[in-house]
Amino acid sequence: MAHCMTAEAEKILDKEFKVLNHGFVRLVDYMGSDSRIVQAARVSYGAGTKTVREDAALIDYLLRHDHTSPFEQVVLTFHIKMPIFVARQWIRHRTARVNEISGRYSVMSDEFYVPAEEDVAKQSADNKQGRSSEKAEKSFTDAVIASLQKGQKEAYADYTELIESGTARELARVNLPLSLYTEMYWQIDLHNLFHFLRLRLDAHAQKEIRDYAAVLADISRAVAPMAVSSFENHLKQGVRFSGEEMEELRRRLDGKESLLSGKKLERFNEKIATGKQL
Repeated sequence: MAHCMTAEAEKILDKEFKVLNHGFVRLVDYMGSDSRIVQAARVSYGAGTKTVREDAALIDYLLRHDHTSPFEQVVLTFHIKMPIFVARQWIRHRTARVNEISGRYSVMSDEFYVPAEEDVAKQSADNKQGRSSEKAEKSFTDAVIASLQKGQKEAYADYTELIESGTARELARVNLPLSLYTEMYWQIDLHNLFHFLRLRLDAHAQKEIRDYAAVLADISRAVAPMAVSSFENHLKQGVRFSGEEMEELRRRLDGKESLLSGKKLERFNEKIATGKQL
């Protein structure tokens, strides 16, 4: 089986793509490409024995029908710098290999996440885990940013004082806030990366991790463009329906009366109108 390389991926190896105020994503290494997915699916040897169009059609078929193992043949390794609160969400995706910087061995840098003014918002009235989409008044925004910066500065000053006093690093770090930046090497196969992207590119995900997910998607496109195109079509932009929702679709196509009501009908109508998984 031939070694798979893509010109676009080679161009961006080790290049930093800035995310948030101090963060970044780098593609450190990759194994495989669209060709590897095709080779694995056909259990063939050497370069593609089909046309590009046939390869794309095969990849699309595999993804559409949940034949996931050929996508696991493509592996990407990233170097990522992110706030700790983003890392805590990130680590919930357990089908990856992770090495993170340790505050037990290293003195942590004085770098904290402070949201941009346009990203500061009040709590959403109808979403318990998210922020409102309404723009906050400037006085509120300024006060929030000032409060965050004040707490970060004081916490790091205390941390520095403890380090300089000889306190063990593993103890000195315990009061550092979630806004502190951490770094990790994150290796994941393409199938599981698509699962990560499907969840973290969704509008319900926190804005900060969506920013990282968008960069990961762009980098992945350089490695396996046909596979990412299929992902975007079927998983990111596609919608899945339950059994009763499929029956509702059939009834509507046949001009029959709806059987759904209440919240179920509201969710179904919104899914049809927006094309979003609810």
